Amino acid sequence: MAGIATVVPAALLLGASPAAAHPMPHSVVQLDVYKASVTARLELPVGDLATAGGIDLTNIEPSALPAKATAIRAYLGRHIRPMSLKGKAWQVSIGALSLSRTQQTSTGPYRELVAKAVLTPPAGGDVRHFTLNYDVIVHQVVTHVTLVSVRQDWAAGRVSGEGATQVGTIRLDVRHMSVQPLTVDLGEGSAWRGFVAMLELGGNHILTGTDHLLFLLILLLPAPLRATGGRWHGLVGARAALGRIGRITLAFTAGHSVALVATALSRLEIPSWPVEAFIAASILVGAVHAIRPLFPDREAVVAGVFGLGHGTAFSFVLAEMHLASGQLVFSLLGFNLGIELVQLLLVCLALPSLLVIARMRVQPTLRVGGALLTGTAALGWLVDRLGAPNPLAQAADSAGAHTTLMLATLALAAVAAVGWTLATGRRALSERGDGVRLRPEPRPEAGPGSELSRNPREHAGHVLGDSRSAGG
Repeated sequence: MAGIATVVPAALLLGASPAAAHPMPHSVVQLDVYKASVTARLELPVGDLATAGGIDLTNIEPSALPAKATAIRAYLGRHIRPMSLKGKAWQVSIGALSLSRTQQTSTGPYRELVAKAVLTPPAGGDVRHFTLNYDVIVHQVVTHVTLVSVRQDWAAGRVSGEGATQVGTIRLDVRHMSVQPLTVDLGEGSAWRGFVAMLELGGNHILTGTDHLLFLLILLLPAPLRATGGRWHGLVGARAALGRIGRITLAFTAGHSVALVATALSRLEIPSWPVEAFIAASILVGAVHAIRPLFPDREAVVAGVFGLGHGTAFSFVLAEMHLASGQLVFSLLGFNLGIELVQLLLVCLALPSLLVIARMRVQPTLRVGGALLTGTAALGWLVDRLGAPNPLAQAADSAGAHTTLMLATLALAAVAAVGWTLATGRRALSERGDGVRLRPEPRPEAGPGSELSRNPREHAGHVLGDSRSAGG
């Protein structure tokens, strides 16, 4: 300790500390706050871990990690000691371990150990206010720093898992030559914040979920058309088209809502890849149907059935959050409402374009072209989800990152479609005499004894003569 006390001030006085001359990676502790426990994700540079704990993971293969798991868990357990503000110790359980490669801006690439620790307070303990006694690596490597942040906190409205809010830093206090505990104060949470956050998450999920949007839109694309002889030919009328679009949307909503509620509340653990493959297959079927009718007038039934698979995929988002029962109910309401509101917005934006495109001469080209693009993306997704990654799936997934562009395009198309409809409507009224309909002359009866029945040719000539005279 005397040596450390001498070296550290000397390095500071010289103006070039070892950390400044040779930047070292720092540790990261990310907290996920649940109702009755806190989960910590530890990201530890293996070089500093070997120096501090004598556990060398620098060159071992991931398959050899289990042989060192006991020593790693024992070391971490000794140096992670959370306590309540009243001084009562929490229980610490070290879970999964893995090795990965990463990099930080100042250090470049390096290898790290990722460990999961579950921190459980005593009965009635407060997970939002506690003291974190943590000195992993820091107790030996005096230049090391640990950044502590919160990644997920439902009651505070942090549910996406993207990004983190820093709550403190753990490092050596050179004045006292000790590592001071970190007081974690997350404030007061509320169910309302969790509900609003889940509402936003549901809306973002449907916006960025390219596969869900494509399935719904590809089913709606031929809705204004009539199926005749195994082909799409002619229109069904505006009222019938609106009815179809409404039934398809409602059926899809009902299907994914039922599946979402059932799988989330029952906490079923379903493998994700069969569900994701089912969704890709549903999009492929919808694309084929848009080219050649496979189930005309039964689109709503198909949308409801395939919606079950989409709803099951939605439930995976909630399953990853490990919510308590009360939080799960609020989350279901908010998440599903967010999905439905954004879905309704997108259908309303797409509706004018769908009705206008159906009346245009280029409709077959646009419909078939859109179906081929959708089918290609669906095929790429299907192959990818069956275990063969490919560029088609990657390109289709990346489309979900451009939500602003998609919304702007749909909005502009909707405005153009409404403008075109109004313009053609006014032109049609103008061609009919500014909308004033003239009462036709009464036609003579063709009954027995009438003038028309006695001499039809003469009457026809008289009428034609009048017409020619009026035209002249």
